[in-house]
Amino acid sequence: MTIRDLLRHRAPTLSYELFPPRTPTAEATLEATMTTLAATDPDFMSITYGASGTTRGTSRSVVQRLAEAHTIPPLAHLTCVDQSRADLTAVIEAYLGEGVRDFLALRGDPPQGQKDWHPHPDGLLYASELVVLLREVARAHGVDDLSIGVTAFPAQHAMPQWRQQGLDVLRAKQDAGADFAITQVFYDVDHYRALVSDAAADGIGLPIIPEVMPLVSVTRANRAAQLTGVPTPEALVADLEAAEDDVAARRAGVAHAARLSRDLLDAGAPGIHVITFNKHEAALELVSQLPLRDIGH
Repeated sequence: MTIRDLLRHRAPTLSYELFPPRTPTAEATLEATMTTLAATDPDFMSITYGASGTTRGTSRSVVQRLAEAHTIPPLAHLTCVDQSRADLTAVIEAYLGEGVRDFLALRGDPPQGQKDWHPHPDGLLYASELVVLLREVARAHGVDDLSIGVTAFPAQHAMPQWRQQGLDVLRAKQDAGADFAITQVFYDVDHYRALVSDAAADGIGLPIIPEVMPLVSVTRANRAAQLTGVPTPEALVADLEAAEDDVAARRAGVAHAARLSRDLLDAGAPGIHVITFNKHEAALELVSQLPLRDIGH
């Protein structure tokens, strides 16, 4: 069953995001995390995709491991960064040959050290074009059960100067053949409500799964703000700073994420997508506080 089908029949869903390991130690940590999180019976796990090509091979291996060893549907990330149309077609064909049917189509961020976004000379400019390419390659190989996700941006939607442009981009992704969206990081349920409401009024019917990031240290909170451009709420930073040790900090961060997640579910969110940082402790503590899985309290 694809993610598109799950959202139709089993919402609200539970899912996790992982990233490919870069060292043998990180690989062992990832395997332990995957095994632990698999025991919560998630609906799918997503695997990020290195923007500059450094983790693309390991991304594929993680996808394969999820599908084969853990029998959990993998959501394979794809980006347009530094890849020609032929490169992307080859990657898509390889995934399809391995039975992958769920993809997250991203434009992607510029590679490290590159300030502005520049497409590959023979590549794609927008995520909507990647959605179209996924559909084309799948049809060429007789695959008709493809499920494609895209991204949405609640925090940016809260900015009036960005709002209509963001809706136009999301509608273009829908028109290209996307089935659902997963948000980027945000911390205010009202931002999500506004995005969903405005999208519906603009003719966008994609289910929008919110991404929730349990922040367990001030260092991680600062790093997340730097990477995403979304400021960490002052109250969360204050609670992390006041924590006496790592356990207390994790408890504080999870409490904030749990409150946001419950508010999102009450607002009708079709699922919760948990950012794990390839660690299971905070993710498990978060899920234990949500009405998604009975894993103990």
